[in-house]
Amino acid sequence: MDYKDKEKLKKLLTELQYKVTQENGTERPFANEYWDNFEDGIYVDIISGDPLFSSKDKFESSCGWPSFTRPLKPDNIIEKKDTSHFMIRTEVRSKTSDAHLGHVFTDGPPPTGLRYCINSAALRFIPRKDLEKEGYGEYLQ
Repeated sequence: MDYKDKEKLKKLLTELQYKVTQENGTERPFANEYWDNFEDGIYVDIISGDPLFSSKDKFESSCGWPSFTRPLKPDNIIEKKDTSHFMIRTEVRSKTSDAHLGHVFTDGPPPTGLRYCINSAALRFIPRKDLEKEGYGEYLQ
């Protein structure tokens, strides 16, 4: 798929998913799909399907968005300096689809001290029981 084809993406994604991933939007805290999901599984890019985060690295950060201590596959994400909203932050994007995912902060728990604060709208959760069926069997462990 051509990840730069905005018209195809508008048809593939919901309005919120498009706003978040393509326009660097942010969904509302505590009112998104995965902020309080702690089921075993992995989170993949809503567009490319690339594995991004594991439930094993997810933690309750009280920020209202899914938070992770590290990416599942670091090569699948890109970190960029973000100076929007009168702040200096580190933006997290999906490497393959160039989708905006969220931001990473240095106030997370051990062992990394990082908090990847990610929009649910940029993710698709695959429960552990469905990993094999969905083609992600290598992540069962």
